[in-house]
Amino acid sequence: MTLEIELRGARVRYGPLEALHGVRLPVPAGALTVLIGRNGSGRTTALRALAGTVPLCAGRVLWRGADVTGLHAHERARRGMCFVPDLRAVYDTLTVAENLGLAAPDGDFARALDGYPALRPLLARRAGTLSGGEQRMLAVSRALLSPARVLLLDEPAQGLSPAVAARTYELLRALDAAVVVAEQRLPPGLGNGRTPVLVHELRRGSVAFSGESAELAAE
Repeated sequence: MTLEIELRGARVRYGPLEALHGVRLPVPAGALTVLIGRNGSGRTTALRALAGTVPLCAGRVLWRGADVTGLHAHERARRGMCFVPDLRAVYDTLTVAENLGLAAPDGDFARALDGYPALRPLLARRAGTLSGGEQRMLAVSRALLSPARVLLLDEPAQGLSPAVAARTYELLRALDAAVVVAEQRLPPGLGNGRTPVLVHELRRGSVAFSGESAELAAE
C-alpha cells in the first residue's frame, strides 16, 4: 500500500484543550479513507490538520514522504490538495456556475452536472439562495472537478437524501485520488465495492480502530 499523505504523532491544541493526542493516520493513494467518530472525537480536527487549517503543536504531516507540516493551507492547495469543509463551503454571492468555475476554469462542468443533475437548472442562481442539500452538492462538485491528488471532505453527504448520499460516495470512490472523508458513522454500503475502504475511528482525540470497513462491521 502506497501512502499518499499521513499524520504522524499529530497533536493539536485549542487553548488549554488537546484535541488530538499523538494521532497516526495513514492515507493510501488512490483510495477512499473514512474518519468516523462522535462529535468531539477529533475527526474534523484530523481532517483540518491534514488540510493545514489548524497547526500541529507536535508531530508531522508527511506527503509522499516529504514533511509539509510547515506549509500553510494555500500552499498545500497549490501542491494538489482540495479541502471541502462542513460549513461555508460555497461562495454565497457567486452563482452556481461561478462557484463551479473556480474548480474548472475551462468551463467544463460535465462531471459535476452528470453527478448531480439537479444543479443543471440552478447554474444562474446565487449559491446563497440554494437549500442546504443543494449547497452541499455544489460543494462536493468542487472536489469532483478538482485535479487534486488529495481530496478532504467533512461530512460530504450532510443534508442529502439517502439516494443522493449513496450517489455521492459512488462518485468519490471513482476518483483517481486519495479521498478522505469525515463522518459520524460509516456510510452504508461502502464495503460492497471492489476497492477496500480504510476506516479510522477516533474517540476523544485518539485512534480507537484502524482497518478495512469489513473489519469494523465484524467488530
